[in-house]
Amino acid sequence: MGIAIGLLILALAFLGAPVFTLIGTGSIYLFYSSQIDSSAVIVEMLRLASLPALIAIPLFTFSGYMLAESRAPQRMLALAEAMFGALPGGLAIVALFTTALFTAFTGVSGVTIIALGGLLYPMLSKQGYPEKFTLGLLTTTGSLGLLFPPSLPIILYGLVAKIDIDKLFKAGLLPGVLLLAVLSVYAFFTAKRSGVKPTPFSFAALKRAARAAAWEIPLPFVIIGGIYMGLFTASEAASVMAFYVLVAEVFIYRDLELFRDIPHVAVKSMLLVGAIFMVLGTALGFTNYLIDAQIPDRIFAWIHIFVSGKVMFLVLLNSFLLVINMIEIFSAIIIVVPIIVPVAAQYGIDPVHLGIIFLLNLEIGYMLPPLGLNLFLASSRFNRKLPELYRATGPFLLILLGMLALVTYLPALSLIGVK
Repeated sequence: MGIAIGLLILALAFLGAPVFTLIGTGSIYLFYSSQIDSSAVIVEMLRLASLPALIAIPLFTFSGYMLAESRAPQRMLALAEAMFGALPGGLAIVALFTTALFTAFTGVSGVTIIALGGLLYPMLSKQGYPEKFTLGLLTTTGSLGLLFPPSLPIILYGLVAKIDIDKLFKAGLLPGVLLLAVLSVYAFFTAKRSGVKPTPFSFAALKRAARAAAWEIPLPFVIIGGIYMGLFTASEAASVMAFYVLVAEVFIYRDLELFRDIPHVAVKSMLLVGAIFMVLGTALGFTNYLIDAQIPDRIFAWIHIFVSGKVMFLVLLNSFLLVINMIEIFSAIIIVVPIIVPVAAQYGIDPVHLGIIFLLNLEIGYMLPPLGLNLFLASSRFNRKLPELYRATGPFLLILLGMLALVTYLPALSLIGVK
């Protein structure tokens, strides 16, 4: 009977059934087969709805979509170019930092590639950056901001792993900055080698760009600074950001109309949030079964037979996470995290450190051949074949894998200032 149910769920998955229906059906069957009331799945949904940090997800997502629908990306890019464009490799560095910030606020890699990729591609090409470098850079930048607040995957990880979200925000800061710094060095040497000429600095252009973005410049300092300084929690920061962005984009810049555009943005953003909540609610019920059945303990006992050391376990863990995050991203957080957290804890791995390892794997999974989501988005956005993008992202992938190794085996990079 169990095999038949498993095959039926697999068949429904191949036919395109929604993920939450598959997880929910599997959870109810597993509880029923163990003679436990299947209402345990529904109870978990009710518990999820009562979590104070849950409100951060829809508010941050709504804010990010408002920014994406407005002219904020163009203003941010113009300001960054006016500030750093005169540096060698300045435009590529501008692309790195602007897209990272935009991804952090929107929480979705695809929005960054679609919203900013079309602006940056002709700019980088016009300035003389090699085609391969430009494609690799823009494909990579779609997910670079996932380690910075108010990143949606960080919030999801904290909710599922039952870890303080504010600690995760602080833990991701240094690895995220280091990654951007290393990529900036690579951009600098690429520009020098290719003979790319910097944009001449213009104080008038800087003044004009700063005036245009005057109401958006404080946003990262208010939100990110407020979280790191302990002025407000992630949920409070989400409320502040949603109100601030709404006022700025609707009443000050007038990029969006209150009664025409905002309902459309709200529906579009809440479709994503609703999908996440449905998967999250059913997956937490599934997690309860795994814990009741002591599945993590059994996995640890099995792995420990072959892998006794922490170093080798981390190698296997990263290999597993790269594949899982390449195939399915949000479901990977919701389903895999409850299993790996207790197993990793028995190897002495701090749960906050594990979170940063997981999220960095998530960044790489977005661009990992052959199924990384960024590759398909970039292929569609820039009208390039996938093999061309595989080659273009190769150097960037090596840099990200090197940073993953550092973060994995130097826990202090993540944990400094957290405890």
